Amino acid sequence: MQFLIKLFKPKAASSFETQINDMLGIQPGNLQLYRSALSHRSVKETPDENNERLEFLGDAILSAVVADYLFKLYPYKGEGFLTEMRSKMVNRQQLNDIALKMGLRKLTFYNKFDSALKASHIFGNTLEALIGAVYLDKGYVKTQNWILKQIVIPHLFMEDLELIDINLKNKLIGWANKNGKTITFEMADEKLEGNRRIFTMNAVLDGAVFAQGKAGNKKDASQIAAQVAIEKLGL
Repeated sequence: MQFLIKLFKPKAASSFETQINDMLGIQPGNLQLYRSALSHRSVKETPDENNERLEFLGDAILSAVVADYLFKLYPYKGEGFLTEMRSKMVNRQQLNDIALKMGLRKLTFYNKFDSALKASHIFGNTLEALIGAVYLDKGYVKTQNWILKQIVIPHLFMEDLELIDINLKNKLIGWANKNGKTITFEMADEKLEGNRRIFTMNAVLDGAVFAQGKAGNKKDASQIAAQVAIEKLGL
């Protein structure tokens, strides 16, 4: 009898599976999906192994879930307000901050010797990839519930977001004009990372580079640079 009990004893969960369960509140079905979602292209070059394809999918799923959430939360608000709120919720800097708070730095597989990656938004990108993995593993409804429970409700506070001026670039320019300063935004770099074009924009204060932002287009990169500058100035 003891032999039979040992024979049919359930297999213990792997360390990786336990980490996913504990940190993300997910009981993974397809572990390989989550390994791919957590693998940056700096350690896994091929599209079927790294997280770029899952990031693409997760970005679309997150946008749809957030749009549905806002549509129901603000039944009398117009398209402009809803679009602006969604931008505040899912921008690269916001997602990266949330990913770090969730502890994704510990789970993400990336080249830790590449100092440039530490200052990028790879953890926010990883969060989007994880959303893509959850969607493929669990389906849309469970993914929607997971996003609301693990991302939106604990990390995104609507009353605070409503008060944020999304056009940080204009805010910074206004501060500069008021204080006799000169601030401009200049493109520092443009390159391909995998299948995505990445722009680097500098916020130049009185002729010196003061802050920098990176994103998939110049506008978002400028906004990120402005956000960094505003934080450094204590505004």
